[in-house]
Amino acid sequence: MNNTINIKGTYHFEIRDQAGNLKDKWSVENLVTNAGKAQLALLAGDATAVPFTYLAVGTSATAVAVTDTTLTAEIVDTGLARAAGTVSRVTTTVTNDTLQIAYTWTASGSKTVEEIGVFNAASTGTMLSHALTTSKAVVNNDVFVATYQLKFS
Repeated sequence: MNNTINIKGTYHFEIRDQAGNLKDKWSVENLVTNAGKAQLALLAGDATAVPFTYLAVGTSATAVAVTDTTLTAEIVDTGLARAAGTVSRVTTTVTNDTLQIAYTWTASGSKTVEEIGVFNAASTGTMLSHALTTSKAVVNNDVFVATYQLKFS
């Protein structure tokens, strides 16, 4: 009998120009934070717990750590501010074993995206995961798509 639950998160990204042409596509694995694990445990037993539904990006390439509670330099302007994503469950191995949160931003200015996180509030809140995106330039009218998948196995 296997009573172990593992979680593995991955971010998938696309950048498209205003005509819809693909400029870049890549994926990175995440780090699930200590606070995120604690909130996941609370969600399992408390109907009033706040679920993770927000994605945020930032401009810092500072290494991520399990003790992180915020992005190092969260973007709050240029159309790239924190946003409520579309939340669903998808099947990776077993039916509905993966949480998925997706959002599409349209840039109204230029930024270099370096980091991303999942949160349970429109501002502050608990950060579930944190990852570096690698340096990605997003310019005015680019579409930046992020999809986060957290698989339970």
